[in-house]
Amino acid sequence: MSALPHDGAPPVLRRLRADDAPAVLAAFVSAPDMARQGDVTTADEAERYVAHLLEPGAPRHVFAVAPADRLVGAVGLAVDEENLIGWLWYWMHADYRGRGWVAAAAATVADWALGEGGLERLELGHRVNNPASGRVAAAAGFVQEGRERAKFLIAGERVDVLTYGRLRTDPVPGGPRLPLHAE
Repeated sequence: MSALPHDGAPPVLRRLRADDAPAVLAAFVSAPDMARQGDVTTADEAERYVAHLLEPGAPRHVFAVAPADRLVGAVGLAVDEENLIGWLWYWMHADYRGRGWVAAAAATVADWALGEGGLERLELGHRVNNPASGRVAAAAGFVQEGRERAKFLIAGERVDVLTYGRLRTDPVPGGPRLPLHAE
């Protein structure tokens, strides 16, 4: 695997590419909690994961958080085209967490989805034992709407999930954004 980008390189958001698979693998093996994002522990699994996300015609948009054009995180949007709703998700390489990049990326993608992307509502959820994800949701303008009790079974224990929504008509939150290359 090649080295991670220099810390001084500002991130941009660009579309995920097939050649991002090695960086996806590096992110997934960077921390045990990444296993909740998907089963990626080998180069072949990373290639399959990326190929699935890039499947032609699939109702999704996936953006790489990329300083120096090297993926260190991702923000994705699964789209329900009939109802104009999107499910937002995100993850970040462990070495790049805590910099505010995923919050800025999530806010940027949410703004795009509710504007140029043509959606009316965005949703997301996170485990109650992942407060950092809740901070990302709040920074991106999502409002907590509910709690799904005992939704996930993790290591033999039931875990609740907090759910959030953001509407096109909600106030646009302040805070940083990343340059977005949506083409």
